[in-house]
This record gives sequence, C-alpha cells and structure tokens, in this order.
Amino acid sequence: MVSSPAGAADVRQVVVESFKGRADDIADRWVLLQLERAPMDPANNERDLRYEADTLAAALVTALDTTLPVDQMANQHRELREAVRELSLRRARAGATPTATSLSVLALKEVLLAIIRESIDDSDLLLSAALLINQLLDAAGALSFATYMEGREEIIRRQSRQLLEVSTPVVRLWRQVVAVPLIGTLDTARTQVVMENLLQAIQDEDAQVAIIDITGVPTVDTAVAQHLMQTVRAVRLMGAGCIISGIRPTIAQTIAQLGIDLFDILTRATLAEALSEAMKITGGSAPAPSTPVSR
Repeated sequence: MVSSPAGAADVRQVVVESFKGRADDIADRWVLLQLERAPMDPANNERDLRYEADTLAAALVTALDTTLPVDQMANQHRELREAVRELSLRRARAGATPTATSLSVLALKEVLLAIIRESIDDSDLLLSAALLINQLLDAAGALSFATYMEGREEIIRRQSRQLLEVSTPVVRLWRQVVAVPLIGTLDTARTQVVMENLLQAIQDEDAQVAIIDITGVPTVDTAVAQHLMQTVRAVRLMGAGCIISGIRPTIAQTIAQLGIDLFDILTRATLAEALSEAMKITGGSAPAPSTPVSR
C-alpha cells in the first residue's frame, strides 16, 4: 500500500510505481474480464487477447514513465499509439462491433482502477490517480474508435473494389478478341475498374480488338458517354481497336440529343455484330473457348 502525506505525493509517479512490475497481472486480469463479459465476440480469441494485453499493458506502463501530458500520451507515445491502433484494426478485421471494442478499453480501465485501489490507501491520492487513469484511457478509447472506423472503411473499400471487379469480367471471345459486358449503372469508379481490367487483358491476350458491350446499361448520359470515350482512347493507346456494341435505339437517340460525337468510334447494335466485325479485323476463322481472363 502507498500512502503519502498531503502535498508530498507526485500522483503520476505513484501511479507508475503502482503498475511497475505488474504488467503481467494487468494483462491477465484484462483478458479474463473480456472473456467473461463477451465470450462469443468474434475478436475474443484468447491467444490474440493475450498478445494484445501484453503489448498494451507494457506500453501503458512505459508511457506513464515519461513526461508526455497524460491526455496526449495515446497519440504521441509511439509504442502506446501503435499498440492501440493494432488492437483496433485487428478487431475491425475480425468483425467485432465498435461497441465491443470500446467496451474492451473500458474493461482495461476497470482493471487499472482496481490495481490502484489495491496499491493506494490515501483517499485524496487515490482520487487523483483515478482521474489520471480515466484521462489516459479516455484518450486511448478515442484513438481506438477512430482507428476502428478507419479499418472498417478500408475493408468496405476493398470489398467494393472486389465487387466491381467481379461485376465487370473481361472475356476472351476469340483469338485476339476480348470483350467486357457491362450491366447496370456505369460510374467513375466502375469505369476505372473496367479500363484497368480491359487494358490488362489486352496485354495478356495480345488482343487486337476489344469490345465494350453496353446492352445491359440502362441509360447513357453525358458522364457515361465521357467514361466510354476515355476507355476507348486508352484501348487505342495500347494499339488495339475498340468496338462499342449494344447501342439500342433509345440509347442512340439519347446520345444524339446530348450532342455527343461518336463518329470516329466503331459501334454495332449487338454483341454478335461486334464479334463479326472483330473477326473481319483479325482475320479469325476458328472459334476459341470463351474464358474469363480478368476479374
């Protein structure tokens, strides 16, 4: 037990002394508390919890034994900051909820407060130490939540990208002929994926002709038309020809009304007509199996 005459205690140093040599005890208690309160949480793998607890407990003790302001410690102390960020990112990737992650930080606060109650018997000193712990863990909790949200956004972006790639496969229709059938709304992000996949397929297949089929695109506005023009120009820069198929009467009328000039772009009403034109360009005479070449 630590007791101190009024005015003679350095609160922070007393807290450091209370935690020194007890990192393992802090980690043990924190792991046990989390497992008791949320045994079904997907992030509560005991081995990973133990690693998190050991890393964070050691970082907390080290950070407290510095001159950094308590409210800035979580962000400015490299070891502590990285320990909090690693914990939050792992839990975001494991599918834990932000509430569960925040509750884990609160559980650590409970453990630390319990330890200082066991170590300090002066009521005024105990109150000051508790306020310090709250200030430190509140800042760590804020950093944890912000990092968790960053991690979830990263996952959402990656999944969105994967969905875009799956929804825009590039298909080898014929020797030196590839095509990308577009279905649904075409926007900037999706057009970028189409362009990247199509250009890569042209290189991989040594294609002479690329067909962009928009039969499944419900509407064509100025933005969609500009996206298509950019893709066509990129294909030409690769040394391949480009055919746009699926130009239905309503889409042709819309393009004409918008005043978009496609006079130098080869277009066909159907994919079959585009393939026939591509065969003429490449001199193809025998079909090859249609297989996806890029996703």
